[in-house]
Amino acid sequence: MKVQSVLRSMKATRRIAARTLQSRCATESSEQCSRNWSSDLAALAILGTTTTAAVAMCERRKCTNVRDPRVSYLGKRPTEPVASFAVEHDGDKGENLPPVQETKIQATSSTMKDPKTYTAWNAAKDLEDAAQTAKYPEQQPVVETETDAESEEQTPPSPPGKQVNATSPAQFDPSMATKRDQYSMTKEEERIEEATRKAKQHSGGLKLFSGNGNMALALEIARYLGINLGKATVGKFADGEVNVVIHENVRGKDCYIIQPTCPPVNDTLMELLLMVSTLNRASARRITVVIPYYGYARQDRKMQARVPISAADVARLMEAMGIDRVIAVDLHCGQIQGFFGPRVPVDNLDGGIVGLDYFGSKDLHNPVVVSPDAGGVYRAKKFREGLAQKYEMHDIGLAMIIKQRARAGVIEQMDLVGDVQDCDCILVDDMIDTAGTICKASEVLVQKGARRVFAFASHGLLSGPGNDRIARSPMEEVVILNTIPTSPQRETNDKLTELSVAPLLAQAIFNIHAKKSISALFK
Repeated sequence: MKVQSVLRSMKATRRIAARTLQSRCATESSEQCSRNWSSDLAALAILGTTTTAAVAMCERRKCTNVRDPRVSYLGKRPTEPVASFAVEHDGDKGENLPPVQETKIQATSSTMKDPKTYTAWNAAKDLEDAAQTAKYPEQQPVVETETDAESEEQTPPSPPGKQVNATSPAQFDPSMATKRDQYSMTKEEERIEEATRKAKQHSGGLKLFSGNGNMALALEIARYLGINLGKATVGKFADGEVNVVIHENVRGKDCYIIQPTCPPVNDTLMELLLMVSTLNRASARRITVVIPYYGYARQDRKMQARVPISAADVARLMEAMGIDRVIAVDLHCGQIQGFFGPRVPVDNLDGGIVGLDYFGSKDLHNPVVVSPDAGGVYRAKKFREGLAQKYEMHDIGLAMIIKQRARAGVIEQMDLVGDVQDCDCILVDDMIDTAGTICKASEVLVQKGARRVFAFASHGLLSGPGNDRIARSPMEEVVILNTIPTSPQRETNDKLTELSVAPLLAQAIFNIHAKKSISALFK
């Protein structure tokens, strides 16, 4: 109601001023009308508009010293009106109307055009500029006239308080507008502005969630990133079904799920799939799964008839649930990246860079990097190149062991390719499951004259007798990463050393979220 009454009063006031101006132009000469129109325009502009009848009257009397109401005293086109107030001409000639107080202000434009609606903010600005011009006539700015074609072009809307000079954008100082806005805001408005700025800054914020696969690693990554782990319930119902509940708002967020598909593989895999489904149904903007250990990775091809390619099937399951990206650590074979479609990029992080610093600080004698099988030669070569480049060990050798399996988990024969006599050997592999391969390889190296034998693997599964085999093996130390949660049996093994992969994963998550390069992590 208040707004409507204000609008009615403003309309009535404008109508009175317009009629007065029209009647004076009807009775006075062209020169007097020109002066009065120029002086009274500023008083009428604060009311929001000019009238069509008054402009038409001055056109008939050939008023030449009339300012275009769409061009301000600074030569700026006004912004699009927020609320327009059109004054209608009702045929009155202006008799018996109170006179309008004259203000001696000299206009500066010489081009007459049809009037249009005018904003109250621009009218107030024009009146202020006109007063400055009348007070300091010697500093009166020169306004460039524009053609009719140029005047018909519409200026894109700008918010009040941020006037843009269409003829010379370089003259606009954004710092002045910022200061003006800052001084005009109250404390409550400043508080709301700050809250809005923070909300915009974190509108696509990072959310980190974890299943029951490796909670300790997820907490460590969250600590490195400086954020809290997302609130979620990942449990089981009484009948063994997986129960997933997300307790945070994830709409429009970038969500990262840290979940290795380690034993129990089927449970952790189902938790991962249901968490992805839950976040998608909660309108998450992007979902990235961080899989430190990729289960089913060893079944990457058909070795015999009537067997599945499980690594590809797991990839299709994840892709069907709607993941947007995959971050993995030392996939068993690189072709697993191709099992995902082109819309799901896969970042296969090299866990070997975590072990480089550890072995680089050791006092190694004639070091030789050994691959325990033919498929891991490329991995061993990269580990050797990393040591040579970072620690200037240019005399590092490379060897390989060729193994022949009788069946899965049983090795029939192993042959060494290379010389390890009186050398410190480092066996490099992607995983240690039952530790049969790594322990048999260490025995072959010792038989061939190796001085000391170390081992490094990204994933220490140590299934079944794996932990006991390492304890009885001739290896001096076995270094693994914490991609898989530890166990009390592993902690009691003095030959096992566990390094943290959390800094590498945290940096990879940060780079992806910040749209930075991932390959820079391995340089």
